[in-house]
Amino acid sequence: MIGVIPREGQTQVVTEFFELFKTPWELFKSGRRYEVVIATADVLPEIDAKVVFAYGAESKNVDSAHRFVIGSRPSGAYLPYRKTSLPIYGEFAIFETAAGSVPFVTTSVGPGGLRTVTPAGQVVLRIGYDLFEEVQHLLSKGQPREQAHVPTLDLHIELLKYWILNEAIPFLEVSSVPDGYNFTVCLTHDIDFVGIRNHKFDHTMWGFLLRSTAGAAWKFLNGRIALDRLMQCWKAAASLPFVLLGWAKDFWEPFGWYLTEERGLGATYFLIPFKGRSGERVPGRHASRRAAPYEVAELTEWTAALQQQGCELGIHGIDAWHSTEQGRIESEKIARSVNNSPSGVRIHWLLQDDNTPVVLDRTGFTYDSTAGYNETIGYLNGTGQVFRPLGALHLLEIPLHIQDGALFYPQNLNLTDAEAEQRCQVLLSNACQLGGVLTLLWHDRSHAAERFWGDFYIQMIQTLKSFGVWFATCAQAVEWFQARRQVHFDFRGTGDGAVTTVRYQGKAPRHPFKLKIYRPATADGANPGSRDAAVTCAELPWDGEANLAFDASLYRILEARPVSP
Repeated sequence: MIGVIPREGQTQVVTEFFELFKTPWELFKSGRRYEVVIATADVLPEIDAKVVFAYGAESKNVDSAHRFVIGSRPSGAYLPYRKTSLPIYGEFAIFETAAGSVPFVTTSVGPGGLRTVTPAGQVVLRIGYDLFEEVQHLLSKGQPREQAHVPTLDLHIELLKYWILNEAIPFLEVSSVPDGYNFTVCLTHDIDFVGIRNHKFDHTMWGFLLRSTAGAAWKFLNGRIALDRLMQCWKAAASLPFVLLGWAKDFWEPFGWYLTEERGLGATYFLIPFKGRSGERVPGRHASRRAAPYEVAELTEWTAALQQQGCELGIHGIDAWHSTEQGRIESEKIARSVNNSPSGVRIHWLLQDDNTPVVLDRTGFTYDSTAGYNETIGYLNGTGQVFRPLGALHLLEIPLHIQDGALFYPQNLNLTDAEAEQRCQVLLSNACQLGGVLTLLWHDRSHAAERFWGDFYIQMIQTLKSFGVWFATCAQAVEWFQARRQVHFDFRGTGDGAVTTVRYQGKAPRHPFKLKIYRPATADGANPGSRDAAVTCAELPWDGEANLAFDASLYRILEARPVSP
């Protein structure tokens, strides 16, 4: 069991951190014996624990007790971890080595963490940054796009787990992945256009003609597209008058194509509630272009077909990001048009500010999926997990990771298919290792001329199928994470007689939970803290129907008691 001693004002972020690192914990209680204590407070009480993690760049009372001396406090430091560098966004204390202490966190400018053992055998790990301050920064402000490729918050969890296991402490975790899968995938579509037939003689039509003729020729001459793709672009441009007159199929119509390619996978479609509304408080020179030429009420035939195929319909919000009143109006419009109340929202153009999570929470949405980048792919909040934004009471955020426009737009990454595959492969590998959700956004016209990003998308789906993933709608994924948040831990006894009970009293989850039991086994000749301890991880499927009680070593299940009705 982990006891936590946070700084003042950190309780909410601590609670959310341990919803992501779902392991037994509680706020520190004086007089209780703990395996591990994590502290960011500057003044620590008397602690009865095997291992104490003392985080923070400021001086603490443990520093004088163990002769820890802070040499400098640089900002913008990086912590080497495995094959990446973990960015630290707050201050990072660099320590002077002291007698009796061993550096265990290294940086390019000196030791960022010291390990010492007291005469009583207690291990004290002094770490030069505030873990919960970093988590708060990630969940509120997010990461700059230069660090988008790093799942920073998830790596903070992995690093803490690594350090705990290095001290030969076993622990239990409820995985962020349902049993039987490697990770969850949400296929999503923002429906901005519906078809080119709605764009007679506007900037969208003229832009298409320019890109599909001269633009396509430039790409061909520079080796960016093949000759057959150039011919397809020119063919689409030549057919445009017939499309506008209704004499030829609208090549931008998205629903039939996606329903065919995603059959049985259950995608999520975010639909515009009102046509011709660009919205209020829209930044940029071309705010008027945010207005869509369609609205959800015009799509009744397609929305019925989507729902029949198991797809989810959500709101592509216009003003919901800053107004609860407008959010409720937009929600009611979608509900009337599709005969079903939408549970989730993604804001058009990914507009948001610091108050957006609270506004959406008060509006009554179950989840939001706006947290992502327009310019790049990766982890805006440093995580692949569904999380609760700070300040929200009920709303959950399902982060957006891979967007077509970020990969291929000339003003964004402007990648070739091969380069895009390499960039996406990094995120797929992270999802396999770290779990959680990988959310993809492919826009409505991305499969057609002049983009032709559909082939890449089809290949991505085939690759994802080979990874053994759960394809879920956003609502289904959020529902499963909501269930995981209803798993609780109870404790009784202390020391070797301690018992941890795992219990769940929600409705049966769509897929069972996966309990992961980590048991360190120190390698021959190695000591705890030496970074060469062997670890075993047992996995146990659990549907939550029976409470499970584990002994202190986590080697035995003492009882499996059915939950009382």
